[in-house]
Amino acid sequence: MKKILFVLIPFVLIATIYGISRKYVNVPLEIFAHDYKGDLPLEKLKLPEGYAIHVYASNVTNARSMAYSPEGTLYVGTRGDGRVYAIQDLDNDYKADTMYTIMKDGNMPNGVALKNGDLYVAEVNRVLKFEDIENNMSKSPSPSVVYDQYPTEGHHGWKFISFGPDGKLYIPVGAPCNICESEDPIFASITSLDIDTKEVEIIQSGVRNTVGFTWHPDNQELWFTDNGRDWLGDDSPSCELNHATSSKQHFGYPYCHQGDMLDPEFGVDKNCDDYQAPAQKLGPHVAPLGLEFVQTKQFPENIKNNILIAEHGSWNRKEKIGYRISQVSLDANGNSTGYADFISGWLEQDGEVWGRPVDLEFLPDGSMLISDDFADVIYRVYYTGA
Repeated sequence: MKKILFVLIPFVLIATIYGISRKYVNVPLEIFAHDYKGDLPLEKLKLPEGYAIHVYASNVTNARSMAYSPEGTLYVGTRGDGRVYAIQDLDNDYKADTMYTIMKDGNMPNGVALKNGDLYVAEVNRVLKFEDIENNMSKSPSPSVVYDQYPTEGHHGWKFISFGPDGKLYIPVGAPCNICESEDPIFASITSLDIDTKEVEIIQSGVRNTVGFTWHPDNQELWFTDNGRDWLGDDSPSCELNHATSSKQHFGYPYCHQGDMLDPEFGVDKNCDDYQAPAQKLGPHVAPLGLEFVQTKQFPENIKNNILIAEHGSWNRKEKIGYRISQVSLDANGNSTGYADFISGWLEQDGEVWGRPVDLEFLPDGSMLISDDFADVIYRVYYTGA
């Protein structure tokens, strides 16, 4: 009897918490999942004609956000694993042969960014700096604290970070809930941090949870993904690709979703026309994370300046969706002209999953890296023309 209770109690507790409020508590199905074990069936991946894929680095536990240094080192953050890795391909065969653990036991150290030879790592409530990282990665370096006044809430607390065209470090602060209206305006926002003055500014608002953003290569305008709310059904709302044409815009959360859908609770007496609509509605619950503009000359010219997005995949849906790299085609004015699969196959027809893309990073030769926190690998995609 004691053994039965020991097994049942955790599930009863989860069910109880889940029943308290869908508004504030998410219980992702992935908490019961295990990382993929065994040889990866890369042959199941569907790529556009002329493209190929192989494993660049393996055994990268919980691989999440990436940053590539001018010296040729790939830095990789994690979420649940608490580590930050430094990965090198010393013999230049496009397969990693050296890996250092820069950090252990971090508080969701998802975000990594580089500036002037220093590595910046974002935990839930603080930003750390590893100085002169290329010369110290093998020495168990100790970081300094750049800033530690971000909220401590773990719900949507993991962060993607990147230095913007203005030299400031851009840091999102996710909503501390599935759906709620926070008194503190820093929640559900994208902020910038001046790493010298420590001044924090809210740049964009109404952003539920972005774990990926970048700037247009020509006009330097901000583009970012946003994960839509849960518990409004399998097919709504859509996740979003957003385009900020200026600072201080509001992208709807928690009042309006996908640009045209008022929230049944928080959207009362609101108007979606008062908020920025997404540049492209993505699939419902696809969980879009990292994204990149295609600038590489290695890929065909017809994909230049299109956006590739890592869709991590759904948990709050009866039939799974996402688990792919999608492509948003843009015209010369930055308007979406299409949304389609670029790479698919991590989600099989029977609903089994063997990979979950997280982030994208281009190498100097023009090929593209993809991190996968389920298969614990980094892939490399390249164009052969054949």
